[in-house]
Amino acid sequence: MAGRIEDYALIGDMQTAALVCRDGTVDWLCLPRFDSHAIFAGLLGTEEHGFWRLGPAHASDAPPPRAVRRTYRSDSLILESEWDTPRGTVRVTDFMPPRDGAPQLIRIVEGVSGRVPMRSALRMRFSYGRVVPWVHKHEGRTVAVAGPDSVWFDTDCETYGKALTTYADFTVAPGDRIAFTISWEPSHKQPPPLPEPEQSLQATEDFWREWVEHCTYHGPYREAVIRSLITLKALTYGPTGGIVAAPTTSLPEDIGGVRNWDYRYTWLRDAAITLSSLLRTGYREEARAWREWLLRAVAGDPENLQIMYGIAGERELGEAELDWLPGYENSAPVRVGNGAAHQLQLDVYGEVTEALHLGHMTGLARNDYASLLQLKLIRYLEQHWDEPDEGIWEVRGPRRHFVHSKVMAWVAVDRTIKLIESGDADGPLEKWRELRDDIHRDVCEKGYDKERNTFTQSYGSKELDASLLLIPQMGFLPPDDKRVIGTIEAIQRELSTPDGFILRYPTSGGDEGVDGLPGDEGAFLACSFWMADDLAMIGRVDEARKLFEKLLSLRNDLGLLAEEWDPRLQRQVGNFPQAFSHVPLIDTALRLTASGAYGG
Repeated sequence: MAGRIEDYALIGDMQTAALVCRDGTVDWLCLPRFDSHAIFAGLLGTEEHGFWRLGPAHASDAPPPRAVRRTYRSDSLILESEWDTPRGTVRVTDFMPPRDGAPQLIRIVEGVSGRVPMRSALRMRFSYGRVVPWVHKHEGRTVAVAGPDSVWFDTDCETYGKALTTYADFTVAPGDRIAFTISWEPSHKQPPPLPEPEQSLQATEDFWREWVEHCTYHGPYREAVIRSLITLKALTYGPTGGIVAAPTTSLPEDIGGVRNWDYRYTWLRDAAITLSSLLRTGYREEARAWREWLLRAVAGDPENLQIMYGIAGERELGEAELDWLPGYENSAPVRVGNGAAHQLQLDVYGEVTEALHLGHMTGLARNDYASLLQLKLIRYLEQHWDEPDEGIWEVRGPRRHFVHSKVMAWVAVDRTIKLIESGDADGPLEKWRELRDDIHRDVCEKGYDKERNTFTQSYGSKELDASLLLIPQMGFLPPDDKRVIGTIEAIQRELSTPDGFILRYPTSGGDEGVDGLPGDEGAFLACSFWMADDLAMIGRVDEARKLFEKLLSLRNDLGLLAEEWDPRLQRQVGNFPQAFSHVPLIDTALRLTASGAYGG
């Protein structure tokens, strides 16, 4: 059985990522890209679907021992796990070196004290656990082959096969260092080079140290901000600049339910807000790479902007269900691909335009095509802003006139007007000023409930929606506007969990609600950070700080967050780690630091 979601650590190489459980088991790894088929899919099934466990030997009828200590080495993505056993202490270092060639996962076992019996158990299953590869020796190396894929296993330890699993049993004493590596290569090509674990470890540590040195934030929440920035960097696909929402699929928002989605793609919304956080903390190169990715992905068809693309800009992300996988804690179905790719979500135009605007304001080198794209997006909005859509939460129910979508359409027009006013683009300035005013008036008239003094989820609805918390953050209305304050207070009353975190919107329990899905979900962590932001903006800074620090306490021991927090089960839920949780953590830390609203 897979561990709790928060029991996992992330390692990666900016092209794919693995999840390592506290007991030393790699339960998730897709090769060679984030969106490739998994060779370890035990996270969504059982050990029969692939895993790699490396830790102290234990009785076959006992659960594997859990590491008593684990941490990332300094400011890096190098994981160090330690076990204290009756026979001594052992350390395992896990990492994936940033690469130009074959992807590698390297695990180095180090004896700390005593003499500790160890075991490596490697069960590779291709195509999300469905295909058993042909495992054989080739010039002293172990290789697993199935169809187009080959995975090479290298170690100095003696290995043996049993029950379609490759084992190594060995003992480590103080000072011993024994390395294990898997490398992927297309099966029709020559074997990948022999790994050099110690040199790769040093190179990986150097890479992360140099990258972190570019961070311009030095406030009181630096540890949390740096860990979130490293996580966002790890979710960036290096060859193209695309940013995945998370490295996993189908980790449930509702344990045992059907709210299970594939997040291994580039949502324009998530990527745009990730870009904004990177720009605010000094990372212009990532911003430039993402802008180039955007221009390639949208090229030739900006009028049919998708809400998400593949990490290289692919448009077709057809959704399918993997019926041979039972799902994480029996949360079925397991989905790959995402059918929401072709939804109409008008807010995306605002997020993309805001990201381009921020890049312009922070000195990112001018790109004429980016300005042309921005103008084309506004011309599309001229004709379509007043249509209903599926909204930020990708509802699978009927389209509605979502207030947040209209607000973000206003943002898109407003930021484009500012671009024209700066002299860096030409456009019908007066016409678009009128459009901006029309959208603003429409939202304030149709999306605001005067009796309750709050904006609502959609026109004509009485429901609330946490995305309304972005109204002051986007500059649609000032923070001291009574309608803004009323909306914040209404969301606190109606969408808060007992422990003070924020739900996205009311869900339906057993029936289908606004999102067209049965079941409930946890508190959405991004929305809870947005609440902390808003509280700071309206002067309730002590309350904002307390909520922010309470949210920080939800991170796992390595500083990682999933998409949601289940207040009933008191555990993280949803895909993990989630960019859409780590981005607002950074933004709120910056706001609270600027306001001086921090303890100590």
